[in-house]
Amino acid sequence: MTVPTWPASLPKPERDSWSRSPLEARIKRQTESGPPGYRRRFSSVAKSVSLSIVVSRAGKAVFDQFYEETTAFGGTPFYMPDPTTDGWALLDGAGNPMLTESGEPILMSAQWLCLFADDLPKETIQGVEFRMAFSVLVMP
Repeated sequence: MTVPTWPASLPKPERDSWSRSPLEARIKRQTESGPPGYRRRFSSVAKSVSLSIVVSRAGKAVFDQFYEETTAFGGTPFYMPDPTTDGWALLDGAGNPMLTESGEPILMSAQWLCLFADDLPKETIQGVEFRMAFSVLVMP
């Protein structure tokens, strides 16, 4: 089985709606007195990421087809470019972009293996564009 890839024609997520948190990986042990104790439940933990994209009517059709048909309404994992890394310039120790011999910045590349999370896609209309807000689980 081939793992689907996030459509390249869709824009990067908005910064304002970005939110990331790990899933609970601990088990709480209640003691008779004093503070509770915790221990690990899993050796690796997925991360929950909430994000949104703003798309045209054509972009909404691409997103809908990807969600409904390609991932079977979110039941299939997929690869997605990591918006915090992919396409950003590689920096040197002083914070300046590292360049190729032709003067182009060297760009980083990273991808996530994701599943659509419990917070299924929601769409709102703003003017002539659509905001698609959704959550993904980033696999460890």
